[in-house]
Amino acid sequence: MPLKDEIHSRLQTAFAPTVLRVLDESERHRGHAGWHEGGETHFRVTIAAPALSGLSRLARHRAVHTALGKDLMSRIHALALNIEA
Repeated sequence: MPLKDEIHSRLQTAFAPTVLRVLDESERHRGHAGWHEGGETHFRVTIAAPALSGLSRLARHRAVHTALGKDLMSRIHALALNIEA
């Protein structure tokens, strides 16, 4: 399964978000650190979920990282998060 789909699936399962967009921005980083042929290195996630409201910015980011898991996080170079509370 492509990493984009795996990210989407894990976040959907963990948070049942009202908004969830996962963009693979790897091609925009061609030639930069962490990029490799085939992409799947740089992602941007926009998410809004009741489960994340009321949390500090740091706590929201930690919750997303936890939901994705260390195994998935170790396979990507960069993750930009837009967490709408």
